[in-house]
Amino acid sequence: QALSEIAGVGGGGGDLHEMRARPLSERRGDMHGFCNPSDFQRSPYLSARGNIANIFRGSAEEGYKAYHADKYDEDKNPNGIINFGTSENKLCFDLMSKRLMQTDMNLMEPPLLQYPDWKGHMFLREEVARFLTHYCKAPAPLKAENVIVLNGCGSLFSALATVLCDPGEAVLIATPFYGGITQSVFLYGNVKLVYAYLDSKITGTSTRPFQLTVEKLEKALQDARAEGVSVRALILLNPQNPLGDIYSLSELRDYLEFAKRHELHVIVDEIYMLSVFDESATFHSVLGMDRLPDPQRTHVMWGISKDFAVSGIRFGTLYTENQDVANAVASLCYFHGVCGPVQYKVAQLLRDRDWINQVYLRANHARLKAAHMYVTNELKTLGVPFLNRSAGFFVWIDFRKYLRTGTFEEEMLLWRRFLDNKVLLSCGKAFECSEPGWFRIIFADKTHRLQLGMQRIRKVLEEREQEMLAEEKQQPCQSDQDGKADSTDEVVFVSHHQEPTCASSSNLGELIGLLQQQMRSSDWLQKNTAEQFT
Repeated sequence: QALSEIAGVGGGGGDLHEMRARPLSERRGDMHGFCNPSDFQRSPYLSARGNIANIFRGSAEEGYKAYHADKYDEDKNPNGIINFGTSENKLCFDLMSKRLMQTDMNLMEPPLLQYPDWKGHMFLREEVARFLTHYCKAPAPLKAENVIVLNGCGSLFSALATVLCDPGEAVLIATPFYGGITQSVFLYGNVKLVYAYLDSKITGTSTRPFQLTVEKLEKALQDARAEGVSVRALILLNPQNPLGDIYSLSELRDYLEFAKRHELHVIVDEIYMLSVFDESATFHSVLGMDRLPDPQRTHVMWGISKDFAVSGIRFGTLYTENQDVANAVASLCYFHGVCGPVQYKVAQLLRDRDWINQVYLRANHARLKAAHMYVTNELKTLGVPFLNRSAGFFVWIDFRKYLRTGTFEEEMLLWRRFLDNKVLLSCGKAFECSEPGWFRIIFADKTHRLQLGMQRIRKVLEEREQEMLAEEKQQPCQSDQDGKADSTDEVVFVSHHQEPTCASSSNLGELIGLLQQQMRSSDWLQKNTAEQFT
């Protein structure tokens, strides 16, 4: 059935209204963006499940493969692809490599080379409990018996979906969200996702773009139940990927109370909790709340790949007070274990509180803040709107004005154009965004790569702008108000999102944009400096 659904999926285009008008069961079966149905051929060597796994790929996977085949290298491959698509912190290799090579990391004892408790070595689980108690500001010490260790949060999503849901059941999540979750919950457990769509427009009780509210969760849940879909859990990402939102305590409490009313498990992913780089922003962990509305259905995950800039070290941890859930997940740890020597190194890292606080976090936050400022200043110069947030490694960017039509096909064409110009971004479809034209850019990279990558992005956008201006002069005036974002304090709109205009009715925004382009493409400013005038 799943294969026939995939084979019958259309192009995945259309706009938000078309998408939401489709029955939920069709939307949940739509795997466009994760596979290419037009190229679909069943392999006689694979099972139905194997065929699904074989074609379960999309723009993220395609771009990732292209990047690894043609990686940018300043000396060996200067024309290679710069990766602004994969959420990795590339700013702290110097700090982490030095710490991981110190002598206290190099221990080799028999227990580390033997089968461990599948939940993880007790010395590591105790250290994780102490670490989370401190950094999550838990009101009471967290217990090692509630800690489980796996090889990354992707494995945790997969294991939790398998033990909390039966095949065909669903988990509720707000879009846009990190698309890898779809693969994690579906490939092993055949668990689907039900979407609560968030919009850039501020409506109802919302106070910021793409704001998650209980009303939106209620609507998505009731729509699913009306179609006979059994929803067993809610996923919360905090800080949120790709938006960068940090939920307030009151928001977290509202979401957890909503889940309790409907007897939903809550899976809280806090993998970016130490990557809040602006002192004006405050992160609140679910584990830091005085009282959890439903502790037996609340499960929190964290890992070191993001906050400690070591995505190549596969380590994730789950904290749950529900021992039934803990034991069920532990039975799957046999497939997702962390090797003994790595468990020891992670424990040593987490217990070095002085180094973490005085050296690593200070430097990491300063570097993230500087890189974020560079990229956002470039976007301001280009007149591109974006969400201004202070967490994670990414900026959520509004490229809708560079689409001829507001469709996901146009979004994919723009994505491929960036890739053809040797810069990899993530398009909104990969995050199940309901509005075509939003992209995620990763800024946690070295200055020379940021500079070159932004030059390549600028080149694509300026070429695109010139093409659209030329097309407008040849075509009668058309204006499409649908899907345009409004200007708010929460979204930086340097140049307001302009509607298409006739050639005879040019406006101030276009004139400013033209002047900005001419200034950037001219050497007049370099030749006529303030010193020369003096």
